[in-house]
Amino acid sequence: MARTGRAAGPASEDLTARAKIRDAALLQFAEHGTKGATFRGIAEAAGVSVGLVQHHFGSKEELREACDAYALDTVRRLSSTAAGEAMGDPGFLAAAVQADLPVRRYLARALVDGSAAAARMFDDLVAVTERYMADPPPGTLPPTTRDARAYAAATVAMTTGIEVLHQHLSRVLGVDTFTPEGSLRLRRAVLEIFDDRLLDRETVARAHAAMDRYETGLKGDDDE
Repeated sequence: MARTGRAAGPASEDLTARAKIRDAALLQFAEHGTKGATFRGIAEAAGVSVGLVQHHFGSKEELREACDAYALDTVRRLSSTAAGEAMGDPGFLAAAVQADLPVRRYLARALVDGSAAAARMFDDLVAVTERYMADPPPGTLPPTTRDARAYAAATVAMTTGIEVLHQHLSRVLGVDTFTPEGSLRLRRAVLEIFDDRLLDRETVARAHAAMDRYETGLKGDDDE
């Protein structure tokens, strides 16, 4: 809902500034939590004035809600797209990693601190997983379970737990799992864990091939 007195159609640069502030807020909330993050710190991270942050978001709670909505929408969009042919496209993978990493940082903190978006995301992913299990794609066998709800919830808990435990995972693996390199390593491991049950082998093979091409591109960028 638009705030009173705001024009219905802001200029494109206004929208860009709003998105820049939101992206900076995602990382500030992830690093400092809701209580520790400040408008001044967010403004400095975004490279804008505190007044502009206040212009777009009247309160820290309103800004947090905007971050919640963006994070939840990103998770839903990437989860639904990844189940299709795009999963084997390195271009999609590169775009997904770029969009996914700041959201993962944000949600890792939100899952611990408590957030309406984190709760909605968890419930939504459980529902999506249940539907996937009830109607698996060709070549995939449904899991053997007496409690589909608990199975789906446990699966989501294990995958979202990767975000919460990112500091421990980064230490053990020797690479920050909130970087493209670390993220790819974890994605491969998750694919291998779920290979026999939740994903058909053709999808897994496409995903690995896309990761190989994307990883080659990352190494090429480092060499420049």
